[in-house]
Amino acid sequence: MRKELDAKLARFEELERQMLDPAVQANAQLMAAAAREHGSLAKLATKYRRFRQLNQQIAEANEMLAGKDAEMRELAEAEIPGLREQRESLYNELLDMTIGGEDANRARCVMEIRAGTGGDEAALFARDLYDMYKHHADARGWKVEVLDMNATELGGFKEIILGIEGEGAYRELQYESGGHRVQRVPDTEQKGRIHTSAATVAVLPEPEDVEIEIKPDDYRKDTFCASGPGGQHVNKTASAVRLTHLATGVVVQCQDEKSQHKNFAKALRVLKTRLYEAKRQAEHAKRAQDRKTLVGSGDRSERIRTYNFPDNRVTDHRINLTLYKLDSILGGNMQPVTEALRDYDRRQQRDAMDGFEG
Repeated sequence: MRKELDAKLARFEELERQMLDPAVQANAQLMAAAAREHGSLAKLATKYRRFRQLNQQIAEANEMLAGKDAEMRELAEAEIPGLREQRESLYNELLDMTIGGEDANRARCVMEIRAGTGGDEAALFARDLYDMYKHHADARGWKVEVLDMNATELGGFKEIILGIEGEGAYRELQYESGGHRVQRVPDTEQKGRIHTSAATVAVLPEPEDVEIEIKPDDYRKDTFCASGPGGQHVNKTASAVRLTHLATGVVVQCQDEKSQHKNFAKALRVLKTRLYEAKRQAEHAKRAQDRKTLVGSGDRSERIRTYNFPDNRVTDHRINLTLYKLDSILGGNMQPVTEALRDYDRRQQRDAMDGFEG
């Protein structure tokens, strides 16, 4: 953590110098890129710079405390508790801001919800998850945009892809990646038997344009007519867009908008996010042995949560959390779950950072 924070502060200060450079100021594109990256680092870097200053002040006060001058010792003794309190507060803020790694403070992410085993019931459960996240995002003041969806005739989703933007969006939603399981009696069940269905959620940090550059030669663009449930045509124009990244074989498509131009822009966003995620996962794999907790790891093969309707129960299997307030959580009140996961991750991170405050 210290190494990462040192690197971010160094980069932040380098960008400050770049933005004062006349050559950079004369180039609008360079200036815009530097200002955007500077802005994304500002909150974390300024807190960490202040944290280091407090460490230095505490070290100097301790030296005064060990000195022979009685007046200086008295002054240091009065100063140290306040400095330590400030440092502790900043330390907790830095922990919160770094949970989730280098992407923790991104304000934009892409969420992909897909129906798993369970047929139509799984698709309806995917719809329930979408409604839960939408209500939660509305309560948090985040913007939610549908990038693509594949609906069923019963109103469920085989797949829905969302763009979510707002302060703390990725930091909170990163914990949702994984397998979600529902246990309930479907409306179509005649004998009242409880069925188990599943859906998967993936939350991917959305990169800035300058981080992932894709040229038109890097992908193949195909257009086709958008279709709805049962294969019915939504429109007769080729407005839907499919992009195939030639180097990796990653395929994305978007058909939600009536405009081909808008669908292309959305598909390009998803493609950049998927490519950034592949790069990010490769880097994480190299550091996997250093990871102290699986919470927030984004492993989609892991079953993370069960929603049991008969008992009004939600169980998060990663931290053995059980809450009997399923109706409230599905209504968008996800804070009890999110806070418990963040507290667990914070404790794990803190245990791994012993001595950081020295």
